Amino acid sequence: MAATNSTSASSPLEKTSLASLDQKLVMAKRYAHEGVKAGARAAVVAGIAAAIPTVASARMLPWARAHLNHAAQALIISTAVAGAAYFIVADKTVLATARNNSFNQA
Repeated sequence: MAATNSTSASSPLEKTSLASLDQKLVMAKRYAHEGVKAGARAAVVAGIAAAIPTVASARMLPWARAHLNHAAQALIISTAVAGAAYFIVADKTVLATARNNSFNQA
């Protein structure tokens, strides 16, 4: 039985499938890294874009001036906009990269 396992483990088909799995894993890691970078860029841009009107409204509107302190303004800016932008862009980037690669391989 031991001889059967050693010959099946070194079969060309199994070596090819292991190499293919390794290649797919490396590509998946690369796509995820690209998604993280794109998501982080989008979060920074969205945070800056949301910070300007939030801070301006807190200075100009009487209700906002009375009810929103600096901590509330920072929470609105960081949580809502930057978080959403990160996840949306990262997901779209990973999917687009994987889709482009699948078309290139076909």
